[in-house]
Amino acid sequence: MTDAREDDKKALMEMDKEKLIDLLLLHLRDMWSVDGLYYLAIEKALGTEAATEIDAEVWTTMASIEAKRLRKTFDLKGKGVAGVMEALRLTGWSLDLEHKEIIEGREEAVFINHDCRVQNARVSKGLDVFACKPVRLGYLEQFVKEIDPTVEVTCEQCPPDTAREGTWCRWRFSLRRR
Repeated sequence: MTDAREDDKKALMEMDKEKLIDLLLLHLRDMWSVDGLYYLAIEKALGTEAATEIDAEVWTTMASIEAKRLRKTFDLKGKGVAGVMEALRLTGWSLDLEHKEIIEGREEAVFINHDCRVQNARVSKGLDVFACKPVRLGYLEQFVKEIDPTVEVTCEQCPPDTAREGTWCRWRFSLRRR
């Protein structure tokens, strides 16, 4: 019996690089679809408040898992805001955002999502905007803590905050003040 995992790796290694990236992004989009479907099912069964609490708990836990896996897989050793941003760019959340902007300075960075596919999908289905701030803030705080606890994240804008023209959410990463 052959090792199926090795056979899969071989097939992926032989794949055209652009197709491999397309495959990665397709599966990433599938992951987010499952996340959204789970949220909607919980929201339907238990209500928005319960669904948001569960979602926040899951994503806070996932932040630790993802940060540790990224550090190990990519041998990330960076510290400070630059180290956090290096790791954050590799997350499923960041890679899935098509309309993001990252503004980096020496001691701080701003991560902006200009056009949120999740919020747009909810609105197009006649659903309320998802008040995702507690979910994303918990995720980002835990992620940052795993990468470098000397960095802090501040939410400058995220639903339920009113969206500014062309921006759904905006996060600032800076060194903690002592």
